[in-house]
Amino acid sequence: MRRTARLALSLVLLVVAGSASAHDADILYAQLWRPVAGGPEVHERITLTAGSLALLIPADADGDGVLTQADLDARAPALAVGIWDAMPLSAGGQPCTRGATTARLRVSYVELGATFQCAPGELRQRFSLLSVLPSNYKVVLGSYIQGEQGQRFADASQPTLVVSESGVSGPGQPERERVSGLLDWVGLGLVHIFGGIDHLAFLLALLLVGGGFRRVLLLVTAFTLAHSLTLGATALGFILLDDARTRWVEAAIALSIIWVALENLVLREHRHRALLTFLFGLIHGFGFASVLGSYGLGDSVVTGLFGFNLGVELGQAAVVALLFPLVRLVQRRPGVHQRTVRALSLLILAAGGYWFMERAWGPIG
Repeated sequence: MRRTARLALSLVLLVVAGSASAHDADILYAQLWRPVAGGPEVHERITLTAGSLALLIPADADGDGVLTQADLDARAPALAVGIWDAMPLSAGGQPCTRGATTARLRVSYVELGATFQCAPGELRQRFSLLSVLPSNYKVVLGSYIQGEQGQRFADASQPTLVVSESGVSGPGQPERERVSGLLDWVGLGLVHIFGGIDHLAFLLALLLVGGGFRRVLLLVTAFTLAHSLTLGATALGFILLDDARTRWVEAAIALSIIWVALENLVLREHRHRALLTFLFGLIHGFGFASVLGSYGLGDSVVTGLFGFNLGVELGQAAVVALLFPLVRLVQRRPGVHQRTVRALSLLILAAGGYWFMERAWGPIG
C-alpha cells in the first residue's frame, strides 16, 4: 500500500513540478532586418516570455506580481540597458549605434524592439545576456537581410552569431545550420512539450481512466493526428492566429483540461474519449502553432514544422511511456485507483480553472 501511495504521489509531482507557466520555454527569439537593402539602418525584434524577462531585469515596476504594459513603459530605460546593451551589435568590426527602443506586452510573451545605425559590412551580435540566464536557454536568430531568411541558435557556450549579407551563418561555419537545423527544431519541440505543463496535465487526465494499452494507443493517436493537423495548417498559413485568437485558444486549452477532469470525476464509462480527444487535440494544435510561430520559421517552414512536431511527439511518447506503467500499477488496486483518480482529477481541475481565469481575463497587451 505504501509503495502504491508513493507511485500516486509521483504522478502528482509530475503535474505540478517544473514550471509555474504553461509555456515557459527557455527561448529568446531574435529577428534582424534592414528596411533598405545595404542601408545603415537595422531593426531588431526580441520576443521572450515574461518569466525569462524577469530573470534579466525586474520588469514588474509596481511589484504587484503581474507584468503590465504600464510596467514595461516605466522600465523602458532599464530595458534599454539591461537587454539591448547586453546584446551588442556590430557591423564591419564597428559597434552599431542604438536608437529608439520599444516594449510591448502580448498574449503569452513580451516583444522588444530597437533600431540601430550600422556601418557597411557583416553584422555580428554577441548575446552576452545568456551568461546570466540558466544554461538551458537559447537564442533563436532569424534574419531578413536583403530578403534572405534563415535561423541560427546561440547559447552560453557560443553566444556570438554572424549575420552576413547573404543570410545567416555562424563563425567559420556558414553551412552548419543546414545540417543541424532539423535537430535544433526537434529540440525546441521537446523543450516545449516538457515545459508545457497544461499539455502534460491533459495527457495525465486521459491516462488516469485510459484503460489498457490498445485504448491508450488509440487516445494518443487521436490526439497526435488532431494537433498535427491544426499545427500544420497554421504554420503553413492556411489559418491565421492573431493576439485575440491566440488568447482564446489558450483559454480553450484550459477548458479542455477542465472538461476531461470533470468527466473523470462524474462518469464511470468513457466510451466517447477517442472522439473527444481528437476534438480537443485540434485546439491543442493551435496552441503548439502559436509557440512555433513565436520562434519564427523564415524559409525553413518544412524543416521547422516537421522537426518541431517530431520533437513534440517524441516528448509526448516519453511522457506516456513513463506514466502508463505507473497508472496500470495503481489500477491493480481498485480502491487506491479510485482515490488516485479523484485526487489527481481534482488537482488537474483546479489547475485548469486557474489557467482559464488567467487566460480569459488576463491582460492581452
